[in-house]
Amino acid sequence: EVHLVESGGGLVQPGGSLRLSCTASGFVFDRNDMSWVRQAPGKELEWISMIIGSGTRTAYADSVKGRFTISRDNAKNTVYLQMNSLKTEDTAMYFCALGHSGIGTRGQGTQVTVSS
Repeated sequence: EVHLVESGGGLVQPGGSLRLSCTASGFVFDRNDMSWVRQAPGKELEWISMIIGSGTRTAYADSVKGRFTISRDNAKNTVYLQMNSLKTEDTAMYFCALGHSGIGTRGQGTQVTVSS
């Protein structure tokens, strides 16, 4: 059974940074692409980043490009999202997902709130 657990969210001031983690189990991690998506209150789910199984290729939504960095440690079955220069509009529940599109199995999410 696929199991994804996100962590690392919290309250941060605008301009601050957070690093999210997602630990996976139940599948062969290094053979699978992973992605991050987010959902703000009252808004649709937004795909924000993906990384292929080997970790050698990544992609980002324009809304986070240059501020967020996705990475993975296949030895730890973990994918990360480093978020810098956070803005109030980044406030959302963040989920990691199996696959590159963000519509696969997701974890329970971790809340990120950017506020002064």
